[in-house]
Amino acid sequence: MGPNGNMDRRRFLSSTAGLGLAGLAAAQTGHGQEPAKLAINGGEKAVTLSSKQPPRFGEPEKVQLDAMIQQDTLFYWKGPQTTAFTERFQQIGGHTHVMTCSSGTAALHIAVGAAGIGPGDEVITAPITDVGTIIGVIYQQGVPVFADLGAGTYNLDPAGVERRITPKTKAIIAVHLGGNPCDMDALRKIADAHGLILIEDCAQAWGAQYRGRPIGTVGDIACWSLQNSKHITCGDGGVVASNHESFGPKIQQYGDKGFNRISGVFESFSTNYRMSETQAAVAAGQLTRLEGIVAARARLGNLLTEKIAGAPGITPHEVHPEDRCVYWFYMLRVDSTKLKCSRDEFHKALSAEGVGCSPGYIPTTVHKSPVFQNHAFFNGPWPVKLAGLTDMDYTKQETPEAEAILKTSVRVVITESMPEEQILQTAEAIRKVAAYYSV
Repeated sequence: MGPNGNMDRRRFLSSTAGLGLAGLAAAQTGHGQEPAKLAINGGEKAVTLSSKQPPRFGEPEKVQLDAMIQQDTLFYWKGPQTTAFTERFQQIGGHTHVMTCSSGTAALHIAVGAAGIGPGDEVITAPITDVGTIIGVIYQQGVPVFADLGAGTYNLDPAGVERRITPKTKAIIAVHLGGNPCDMDALRKIADAHGLILIEDCAQAWGAQYRGRPIGTVGDIACWSLQNSKHITCGDGGVVASNHESFGPKIQQYGDKGFNRISGVFESFSTNYRMSETQAAVAAGQLTRLEGIVAARARLGNLLTEKIAGAPGITPHEVHPEDRCVYWFYMLRVDSTKLKCSRDEFHKALSAEGVGCSPGYIPTTVHKSPVFQNHAFFNGPWPVKLAGLTDMDYTKQETPEAEAILKTSVRVVITESMPEEQILQTAEAIRKVAAYYSV
């Protein structure tokens, strides 16, 4: 026993081996006795281990950068580093058409442009995402439409998507939030039934797999981010990829001012989203690290889910058993009707136990932010609304499950450098806090 009468972790695990979930919960609370004293109240911390991220850049990136310095150009078109990155990227998903670009936001704008989204066209997407998912739609004078989310997956609810379809709907953008694959077969079926373009936002999902298939291979166009916080990075950058015979050839043009570098003519106009050879060199080096990073995160996230299953008042991150979630973050939900605490109180107690965590994800659903509530997208009136091409009013659009997710969720940090023991201690901390506040 520990100094406060708490059972140490090894004896705890051995004493509860073979117990069901009910037995495990009973053991943690001392078979009806008072639950362990929380660290926030002066008790011992459940998490005693910490981990330090290893250097993100090293020999693989240096090899590419050294080669780049010998070049006489840093321009992307047929550049050696862009070519190296593209070829390595294609080995992951086998995409025929790949365009490197300056950011994940740029990638999504390219995808929307290549898909032909125009004034008044509606694009259904998720209300919990980075605003970069939507910016391209707005700039193409399209109309974002927000469908509700699955309670445990935090991804688009296919039934909710179908309810949002109108004669003006042209596309769906599926956001694989936190690296957790959306239900792509269901979304593909809906898109095909209604003649819609399916775009995948894979910004947080490098290396994820949907039913054993690489993420980004079910939709018509897919987009990734290389921003500094992502699984792999070149500081800022993005990728657009497609196997679609119509949209695929257009993605290069929509990232390069509309210029077709094969025919030498402008078939459309777009902005300049080109990636430099310097960024491509770092990204090419980073791709050699990808599988090790995402395999570790997938294993640790799944282990956490396994160890907190059945904890009172806690809903783990819901991942389909045939998918590989790569846990850009792990998010659980707190049910205050089953606990004698609020989400914020649970978070504070969990943080005091030594768990790296934060409440919620973004402050509010995207369409509840001031720019949407005021329809102030272009420093003034919304052109498509003034032109009578849409009657959208974001003050009236509701996504109750998404809003509930933000109010009841706690994000838990998972990194590839965490030892398994730290994840086990994190699970103990979650169960400890849940047991203490259990009704």
